[in-house]
Amino acid sequence: MTQPKTALGPSRLSKILAGLTTRPRLELRSLQSLKLTLAAKNDHFGARHFVREQLPRIRYANPDLNIQVSKLTKHPSDQLKPQMMLTFSDGGVRTLDLQDKWSTTIVKELMDVAGCSSWQKWKEEASELGLPVVPGEEREGRKVAKKPQRISTWKKPSSTRLGSPLVQIVGANLEVGRTSHSSQPKAGAAAVLP
Repeated sequence: MTQPKTALGPSRLSKILAGLTTRPRLELRSLQSLKLTLAAKNDHFGARHFVREQLPRIRYANPDLNIQVSKLTKHPSDQLKPQMMLTFSDGGVRTLDLQDKWSTTIVKELMDVAGCSSWQKWKEEASELGLPVVPGEEREGRKVAKKPQRISTWKKPSSTRLGSPLVQIVGANLEVGRTSHSSQPKAGAAAVLP
């Protein structure tokens, strides 16, 4: 007896193709080359997300466009700023500053400067339908809650006599000495130990 065939989900290739063909199509008709300069790691997050998420879509829509990405090693003392240099077919050059911008903002600026007429039509259509102009734009500007950091600092007692309390600061909790005045009951190994 043969088992019935189960339907497989979308293949990896079909997911990639769906991402590349997502509306709007990022066609850059008047552009000859695009050169990005950014930090290789630990900085320029919007520009790095642009390279990972949006640049493949731009390459798919513009196969003849000369695209160069320079990821440079940045030291904390360096003043490297992310930028995109656009060279137009008529010989004009324009530089976009990418410092502290989201990847969706970078796409919108690029398309406003070098996009074709279909970009303007898409912006009007998206506005009428209440859709984001660029997918992911709805997350833009929303602050992501960070986990509070736990900082542990030990202060050395001012005197060396025995029995002087040690102070440990952990996050917003203050624990003094060897006794706990917490209203919470001890659990686990703390319940067994004196």
